[in-house]
This record gives sequence, structure tokens and C-alpha cells, in this order.
Amino acid sequence: MPSSSHRPPDKKPHVARRRFGQHFLHDRQVLARIVEAIAPRPGECIVEIGPGEGALTAPLLERAQALEVIEVDRDLAARLRELPGVTVHEADALEFDFARFPSGVRLVGNLPYNISTPLLFHVAGYADRVRDMYFMLQLEVVERMVAAPGTAAYGRLSVALQARFAMEKLFTVSKGAFRPAPKVESAVVRLVPLPRMLEIDPALLRQAFSARRKQLRNALPLSAPEYERLGIDPRLRPGELSPADYARISVLIRSR
Repeated sequence: MPSSSHRPPDKKPHVARRRFGQHFLHDRQVLARIVEAIAPRPGECIVEIGPGEGALTAPLLERAQALEVIEVDRDLAARLRELPGVTVHEADALEFDFARFPSGVRLVGNLPYNISTPLLFHVAGYADRVRDMYFMLQLEVVERMVAAPGTAAYGRLSVALQARFAMEKLFTVSKGAFRPAPKVESAVVRLVPLPRMLEIDPALLRQAFSARRKQLRNALPLSAPEYERLGIDPRLRPGELSPADYARISVLIRSR
């Protein structure tokens, strides 16, 4: 259990604000599992995104002794400043420059579900500076992140993140673990940057998956000889290509 010095101040529960997509995790068993998965240690640069009422902040602090947090809600940010060892950045994580933290930073958090996808794309841009990430997200998003080519859940998010990270769904979390309870199930996912990341043109992915039901020859601006050179069947559909396939297509397009 957190020591009294790291426990959030005993105050009236914060009223969740819909515009911030706030759902506060309160289940102690779930919190303990997340902390055990992260295994924080003193001296590490750990950044919590969207700490809310500090339910995860406190046990992280107990292990790490110091923590950086990013919180957009000014009332919650004020509460968090009362915790010794916490540096509060009152900011929107979607616009935050994570390059201000040292290389090897660890990102964690119960991400607001209403901005989870754009936030994942944003933090992916800092993959070369990150040691690992542990996020709570809605289950559907996690399933899309780790989906294999050819499956219904596989899409633009899958390709973009799998090009940069090795990902694993750690465990699911029920609705009752939150206040207020969300309408969807949740899951915790771990992302570890790949030693060798793939460079994929974002515009290529947008074009491909905006026409995901079409065959590649009708979805992408490649010629028959180009498909042959790449060794890709033009009769396939965008959701059947691997991240490596998209990386090779990106190289070809850039070389024109």
C-alpha cells in the first residue's frame, strides 16, 4: 500500500468531466497488476498521462520516488501538485512535446478513450526516445493495435504502431473498475519500441485503408510492373498486407 506521503490528499471525489473523457480507475487489484507490470524503479524517468485523481500515481511514486505527470484538468492538476515527488505539467497530452524528457522515458497511463487513437499516433512519433509504454485503453482499440493482417480488427492503427513497436495485450479490465463505469470493456497493453523501426508514409496508409474493401490495384497508385517488382499480389486488399509490405511500398513511392 502507498505510504501516507505518497497518498493523494483526502478530498471530495472529483466530478468526472465528459469533455475530458474522464473515467477514474479505482480497483486496487487492477492498480496493483499495472504497477507490477511496469515495475518502476528509482531513478527512471516515468511520465503518467492523465493521472486524474492519482490512484495509479500513488503506487507508482511508492516504487519510483519521483514522477512526471501530464494533466489537462486544472482542478486535478492542483491536487496532484500537493503530492511530494510529483512534477505536474498542466497541458493537453495531444499537443505535448515528449522530447523534453530524456531518452529512455517510460510512458504510462489510463488514456482518455475519446482521444486514444490520435494520442497513440502522437506518442508513436517519439518512439525512438521511449523505453516502453503501458496504457489502459478500451479493449477494442487494444485488439486493433495487436491485430494480425487479414483479420477484421487490422487497420491503419495496427500497421502504424506495429511498424514501431512490439505490442502485447497484458489483461482485460471490467467496466466496474472505473468511476463512472464506461460503456466498454478495457485492457492494458505494453508497447516496446522495435530495434529497427519501419518507415511508412502516413498518407499511403490513409489512402489504403480509406479503400480497404478494394483490391490493391484499385486502392493504390501503383502500376502492374511495380507490384511485380515488390512481389505483392495486386488482387490483395489493404488489410492483407503486413507493415513490412507497406514499408517497401513507401520506399518505392519515394524513389520515383
